[in-house]
Amino acid sequence: MGEERDFRKVEYFENRELSWLQFNHRVLSEARDKNNLLFERLKFLSITASNLDEFVMVRVASLKDMVHADYKGRDIAGMTAGEQLEAIGRGMHELVDVQYSTWNRSLLPLLKKEGIEVISHHEQLDEKQAAFVDDYFETNVYPVVTPMAVDSSRPFPLVRNKSLNIAALLKKKKGGDKKDGDKKENEKKDGEKKGALEFATVQVPAVLPRIVELPGGKDGTRSVILLEEIIERNMDRLFLNYEIVCAHPYRIMRNADLPIDEEEAEDLLKEIERQLKRRQWGEVIRLEVEEGIDKRLLKILKKEFAIKDDVIFFINGPLDLTFLMKLYGEEGFDHLKQKPWKPQIVPEFAGEDDIFANIRRGNIFLHHPYESFDPVVDFVKQAASDPQVLAIKQTLYRVSGHSPIVAALARAAENGKQVTVLVELKARFDEENNIIWAKRLEQAGCHVIYGLLGLKTHCKICLVVRREEDGIRRYVHMATGNYNDSTAKLYTDTGIMTCDRAVGEDASAVFNMLSGYSEPLSWNKLSMAPLWLKNRFVALIRREVKCVSQGYEGRIIAKMNSLCDPVIIEELYKASAAGVKIDLIVRGICSLKTKIPGVSDNITVRSIVGTFLEHSRIFYFGNGGSYEIYMGSADWMPRNLDRRVELLFPVEVEENKEQALHILETELADNVRSHILMPDGTYEKPDKRGKALVDSQAVFSEEAIRAAEELKKKKEQLTSGRTFIPRERPEDV
Repeated sequence: MGEERDFRKVEYFENRELSWLQFNHRVLSEARDKNNLLFERLKFLSITASNLDEFVMVRVASLKDMVHADYKGRDIAGMTAGEQLEAIGRGMHELVDVQYSTWNRSLLPLLKKEGIEVISHHEQLDEKQAAFVDDYFETNVYPVVTPMAVDSSRPFPLVRNKSLNIAALLKKKKGGDKKDGDKKENEKKDGEKKGALEFATVQVPAVLPRIVELPGGKDGTRSVILLEEIIERNMDRLFLNYEIVCAHPYRIMRNADLPIDEEEAEDLLKEIERQLKRRQWGEVIRLEVEEGIDKRLLKILKKEFAIKDDVIFFINGPLDLTFLMKLYGEEGFDHLKQKPWKPQIVPEFAGEDDIFANIRRGNIFLHHPYESFDPVVDFVKQAASDPQVLAIKQTLYRVSGHSPIVAALARAAENGKQVTVLVELKARFDEENNIIWAKRLEQAGCHVIYGLLGLKTHCKICLVVRREEDGIRRYVHMATGNYNDSTAKLYTDTGIMTCDRAVGEDASAVFNMLSGYSEPLSWNKLSMAPLWLKNRFVALIRREVKCVSQGYEGRIIAKMNSLCDPVIIEELYKASAAGVKIDLIVRGICSLKTKIPGVSDNITVRSIVGTFLEHSRIFYFGNGGSYEIYMGSADWMPRNLDRRVELLFPVEVEENKEQALHILETELADNVRSHILMPDGTYEKPDKRGKALVDSQAVFSEEAIRAAEELKKKKEQLTSGRTFIPRERPEDV
């Protein structure tokens, strides 16, 4: 027998942070794609900027903390934290260069061609525009803005994380109409201070619109200018006794990773509230400045923020490109945007108002945003007002600003039902929002749980307990995405509604574990992280290897957001080496490498970047011809499998299995929005020459519209007064 192969070699793995940068390049490629409508390209460029901000505040910050702690450990690709920071720094500078090349060379000229002029510098204003801008400053900006001088009595002010600011060097003006004696004295002081410069900074107010439209352009052109340019033009109005030597915008990123010791925190809610305030004081880990900034000004910023040259980004264009999302929202450019998508009706809920009666007919498969999220909202709303409902239990990870689900849960408690809600306070950048909802739910009488010690609760499950003629029945909704009615219009997610008895028992066990210490002796159908889920995935992968050894085809298709768990990757390598055919659809981070001889020859990886953010997690295992499909909340990452409460649930009804498989097969056929992982770690669009174009997101949209139109026709054909039931399904007893 030959020597057993080592599938854990560092050269078999890609660093997760560098893989993430590749993902943001894929998003950026959509901004560069001439086949996309102009405003859609603006949106993609804006998304890359927002993505990069979060990456710096969290991932780069975490590596900085490791370096400060003198941590010498290596990641799965064999890199220390310091080595990762160096590589990431180079990658980020390259990404930013491409962002602004895309803006300056492609998008800005195209906007002008379409009659939209973005004035980059206030010096470009004509006389009429300049007069408007000065009046706008006097009327709208001056009362709000606060100039901050720095001298011996006024220390350097707090510069808030992600805020846009203007730094200036000032020189005191010589004395004006003063008495001769005073004049001579001032001239003497001026002579002593000749060349003395003072520093000042102004925060660009986030409460004011950053994009300001200018009056009537030539030939119908619409001209806009950014707020920082208006302020910079009028800096002398803020420092009346000073000459403005130079002024340049700048922006900083701070460490926003919350260091919460839950063992020591008596009240987690109060501790997180305290830590949120510290985000504004975190270590500065990136400084963006305008290209061509005065060296003296830059020297002051470097000293005050205690940073080195490698984290300074010289920007050839407007700082913080997220303003492009606001430009996207401007009215009057519909021909440059994709038509807004309207989620279609879910066939199983057409013509039947009783959501519980619908679920009793059989499991219901949901595919958002192609199908409406309304049934999920209605599920909680009806439960809140239904006198037969005894209890509602739900997990909340991220919810919208005016969540109808939270309102329904509060109403249910006020109606006397037992309502238990697990609100995950540690959902990054949603902590403040979740604290507000948690307090509101408590005030309404809900039992609010803040998760398990040391773990984020990331599973998405809602349990409704209802008294019926034949006894207590449990209704369950499980999903891959959050209970957020806003993002449900933007993220692709899947879910199941069921009243299956075994699933209901498991759902009760989940909430008993979350609220107390009751761990079930066994599970019927659900698998839960961090205790059992990774082992479940490993067993399912190994079963495919066993199928191959017994002469059957081994087959795995897995769709997720990220893949970087070393144990799972090793098992996939072993399965590939054994002959299992593996197709992975991974939107973001992928630490697995393809086409390594004898290791990953049988593995393909594709990433789909489109109008909607791919968010669903679907797992297919061939099982020797009796295929199984699972869906859940967990990606194949250590944080999901080892440090979070996650759920995996089976898709069992044949019709539902076919729906899930159809999603996977359509995405594998996608040659428009997909990017294929190459052996060298880069991604390329598939060759479309001579092939029919398949845009998976467009396919799902068209199918949802067709299904809705067919329902409409059927309803019109039915005799008036008859109840319409879209499909016959056996009663689930």
